[in-house]
Amino acid sequence: MELTRSVPSPAAAGGAVLAVDAGNSKTDVTLVALDGSVLGTARGGGFRPPVVGAGPAVDALTPLVERACLAVGGPGPARIGHVSACLANADLPAEEEELTDALTARRWAAGVTVANDTFALLRAGVADAGEPAGVAVVCGAGINGAGLGHGGRTARFPAVGRISGDWGGGGFLAEEALWWAARAEDGRGEGTALARALPAHFGLTTMYELIEALHLGTLPAARRLELTPVLFAVAASGDPVARAIVVRQAEEVVTLATVVLTRLDLLAEPTPVILGGGVLAARHPLLDGRIRELLAERAPEAEPRVITAPPVLGAALLGLDRMGAPAGAYARVRTQYARD
Repeated sequence: MELTRSVPSPAAAGGAVLAVDAGNSKTDVTLVALDGSVLGTARGGGFRPPVVGAGPAVDALTPLVERACLAVGGPGPARIGHVSACLANADLPAEEEELTDALTARRWAAGVTVANDTFALLRAGVADAGEPAGVAVVCGAGINGAGLGHGGRTARFPAVGRISGDWGGGGFLAEEALWWAARAEDGRGEGTALARALPAHFGLTTMYELIEALHLGTLPAARRLELTPVLFAVAASGDPVARAIVVRQAEEVVTLATVVLTRLDLLAEPTPVILGGGVLAARHPLLDGRIRELLAERAPEAEPRVITAPPVLGAALLGLDRMGAPAGAYARVRTQYARD
């Protein structure tokens, strides 16, 4: 399977990489010179082509690209050699192709590469020299995993929700917490402190009030994501129901990692397993500890690493790879972006 779909770009066509990391909840754009210097950045909202269409989703990137490129007089092939775009919702080859075409049509650069945003996390966590090999699991608003093996082999998942076998991510965890809390309040399920903690987060007293507010829209649906940290706080207090949800999330993270390691024949050799996204980067002790315990049991050679640097760093590194940047460029851009 191809890691990306690309429109070739010769290094001579421009002196910078336009790196884009577009997730479900936020988008980061960075302009990086070939020596690794960050020339400009911009941040915007989520990237949702399944909701608005590929063209309009890419249109929404335009003001961010223009802001990031102010230092070089705006985007354009004479100034930018390559667009390296790591995008949420680029889960299938057909989606990668559509998004590549939409980005190419903007004529921001001489060439375009589109990859799923999981590969940005992976690239940020693996070495800059030699043959990279590793696995990444991202658990943010959603969940996904991917890996790069020897000889350029890749492994990935469709990651389009329950129909592709997915379980977890911040949005899913919030829904799961609501489900258990609702059943606890009305007697259909086991008692849990979530039944009090979830409505209390919004200044409400009962799950009935919270259900009504969410159903009628007096609380915007997007605010459900605020409940994920509440779930982890209740789990940390020892609540059995909340703890079981968090432990299940750890199981799913490790399952993604071990399946990719197995498919790429990496299970028996030391291999970085890069963990990122808001849920994993928070390093909740119960979740983080259980992930490490399970990896030690099922993939003892795996080397788990939590990455908190912005995923746009990985998109920038992929762009520098594509442009044949000098070795010193990688250390320079990592110094400016790495926070872990």
